Amino acid sequence: MISKTNGSDRRVLTFPAVHPCEDIAPSTLLTSLITLSNAITNFQHRLFFFPCNKRNARNAIRLTQLLQPFLHEIRYPKSGLPDPSALCLSELHLTFQKLLFLLEDSSREGAKLYMLMESDRVATQFRVLFRSVATALDVFPFGSVEVSVEAKEQVLLLMKQARKGKFEFEQDDKRAVMGVISGLTQLENRVAPDEGDLKWVLDYIRVKGWSECNKEVRFLEAEIGFECLNEEKRKVSFLSSLMGFMSYCRCVVMEDVDGEESNKKSESGRERERESSIENDMVLSCINSDDFRCPISLELMSDPVTIETGHTYDRSSILKWFRSGNAICPKTGKRLSSTELVPNLVLRGLIQQYCYANGIAFVDLGHRRNHDISRTVQPGSVAAEGAMKMLASFLYGRIENGSGEEKNRAAFEIRLLSKTSIFSRSCLVEAGLVPLLLLLLSSSDSLTQENAIAALLNLSKYPKSRHEMVENWGLELIVGVLKKGLKIEARQHAAAVLFYLASNAEYGNLIGEEPEAIPSLIRLIKDGSDRSKKNGLVAMFGLLKHPENHRRLLAAGAIALLVNILKGCRKEDLITDSLAILATLAEKSEGTLEILHHGALHVAVEILSCSTSRVGKEHCVSLLLSLSINGGVDVVAHLVKSPSLMGSLYSQLSEGTSRASKKASALIRVLHDFYERRSSGFKTSVTPQEQFVHVW
Repeated sequence: MISKTNGSDRRVLTFPAVHPCEDIAPSTLLTSLITLSNAITNFQHRLFFFPCNKRNARNAIRLTQLLQPFLHEIRYPKSGLPDPSALCLSELHLTFQKLLFLLEDSSREGAKLYMLMESDRVATQFRVLFRSVATALDVFPFGSVEVSVEAKEQVLLLMKQARKGKFEFEQDDKRAVMGVISGLTQLENRVAPDEGDLKWVLDYIRVKGWSECNKEVRFLEAEIGFECLNEEKRKVSFLSSLMGFMSYCRCVVMEDVDGEESNKKSESGRERERESSIENDMVLSCINSDDFRCPISLELMSDPVTIETGHTYDRSSILKWFRSGNAICPKTGKRLSSTELVPNLVLRGLIQQYCYANGIAFVDLGHRRNHDISRTVQPGSVAAEGAMKMLASFLYGRIENGSGEEKNRAAFEIRLLSKTSIFSRSCLVEAGLVPLLLLLLSSSDSLTQENAIAALLNLSKYPKSRHEMVENWGLELIVGVLKKGLKIEARQHAAAVLFYLASNAEYGNLIGEEPEAIPSLIRLIKDGSDRSKKNGLVAMFGLLKHPENHRRLLAAGAIALLVNILKGCRKEDLITDSLAILATLAEKSEGTLEILHHGALHVAVEILSCSTSRVGKEHCVSLLLSLSINGGVDVVAHLVKSPSLMGSLYSQLSEGTSRASKKASALIRVLHDFYERRSSGFKTSVTPQEQFVHVW
């Protein structure tokens, strides 16, 4: 009867209450109402933790308590409840659900600043809900139900107070709100707010330490992401200002990072989530832009949709096709029983990332335009801009002149701030923090070194920071951390930094010229954790953008390592990454020879037949095609004998990406050509190089 009210299942100040069905038994409805009222009155033990609207919440709980004796008395009436009572109880049930949601939000951890700034609106909600309670009780047939005089008097008192009670914007809340507005105004004007005033606001809403302040920042960040999707520009500006305010408080007002180790553990999950963008960037670098083009218009799709056959088209193009009277799939010619269009959100997200990474304007012709401020160099608001620029200057001073502990704390704050948006990264880079962070890489303190390299990883996603790193002799320092970082986490962050630096071909060559760069990557992949292997493989793939690094990887023994991963690893993402690298190395004859020497041919065939990764299968096809072209007749003869290969290749023609389909088609032609030549008795020509190829 009562839906579970979990704060993670809904957004703050939304009330997804469910109206009871009409034929529900009154006894069941009353039981649920009593349970709801008990949940509401239990909040009296949590009033201390309410950041605002304490008096309104207290009044709401007290009025609910007045109703409870009445509910218990009519729960088991001697002669049933008359019909009009059902309407009253149903409306009460709906209102109590909303009231419970409101109380949960008012005491929600991480949303204290937001609830303070919405306190006027919350007070109005309390008033509206109790007016609804009084209205619902108006229709209850008191004359037809036996109720004690005391219970009836309490209900009448409730109705009177619900109508005349003052659920108002409380004076103390107003003062705190004005304190926040004053602070935001000062941030807009680049004037440092008085720390005493900021502390008073934080104390008022019971944000007592760094970790609580950080929860507020994370909550606001999540709300901004949601509002960006909904095109709520004014709401985004409001939330961005609050986030800037709380970020400033976290860095400047909070003296210590309380429970630092526990905080770092909680951040590790978010760190992995953020760093998954490294994996996304690798996927994007492997993708052919043709896969993002509509098969009808041949233009980049802005609103990709999938039809009944499983093929994807741009919405505008396929609609024009259908309106022309064509009820068939343009690609397969199959007649459609339905012309329903299903948005392909995954592909749409990849297209957006591809456009962003390559500086292409993404014009969203779908239902929403992309207003995600984390993807732009624009601040969410003037106050957010002021807060970020003042923080960058503050942190610069801490690293340049602070004690060892202050430098570590500043690096940690930069690490957090640089996660949020391109604008944050641009401010930190423009403030000159990259050279200072590079100096911290030589620190003998493992935590300082880790925070510094993690901060550089986040900043490396901003193109100008890469130039700063290289120009300030950062490559040697980053490779030094990769080789002998004090913690494995620092080493894997260093590998990820190299991936972003290698996006510039010139820098990729400079990395390859560092004597310890590639050997250190190989050691990290060989001996590190799965996360270390992942970052090492991604960095290695990035280095392949420069042709000279092909030779360097071969000389360092990379192929033996990659083939061992294919043979012995069960992590599909690591296998996929290894295949991507091998497929690139196989494009040159020396890479093909080395790959064949280490017995990768039959392994690739097996992976193609059993892998569930679409990208992994594409890399397998690319690898096999290059091996068959560069490896000669021995390789092709081996592939022709494989019973599962042809079926796997044909499945790629219909199920794979456009690039996988083209390469599968090319490999099928190679195999057919070999088979026909052998059947007709013609001797296949063999180049001198091919005579020495031996298939393991």
